[in-house]
Amino acid sequence: MPSFHNSRRVRHNAADMFDLVADVERYPEFVPLCENLVVRKREALDGERSILEADMTVAYKVFHETFASKVTLDRPKLEILVEYLDGPFRSLENRWRFKDEGERACEVEFFIEYEFRSRTLGLLMGGVFEAAFRRFAEAFEQRANKIYGTGTVARA
Repeated sequence: MPSFHNSRRVRHNAADMFDLVADVERYPEFVPLCENLVVRKREALDGERSILEADMTVAYKVFHETFASKVTLDRPKLEILVEYLDGPFRSLENRWRFKDEGERACEVEFFIEYEFRSRTLGLLMGGVFEAAFRRFAEAFEQRANKIYGTGTVARA
């Protein structure tokens, strides 16, 4: 099953990055391949955790597919879990983790594992998806810079 993992240090704190990734309605503005995203259900589990169901439409040239997912936002753990519900995939799981590394820096961990329902679609779109995933971290970091400012340079 294809998967992609990326860990990246950014010049923003973990809580800010969590909020940025949790703001799924804004994805069409900056996420590669995301043409549309509609939240159809939102449920608070407690004051710090919530679950939402969303439909995301991905587009590339003539390819347009919508899939549904369940997103668990766990603020105390600074983790986001995306689980596949319906669409062109056989399976899809996506995880985000955010770990503070000082006052103005954090480690952002992104993991996704997926398998298209159709082998033909997988062959056609696999390379495009992989290229998009490689740009995800950069897209989110650029969005954070736009929203929160560039701040000071994080030191390794």
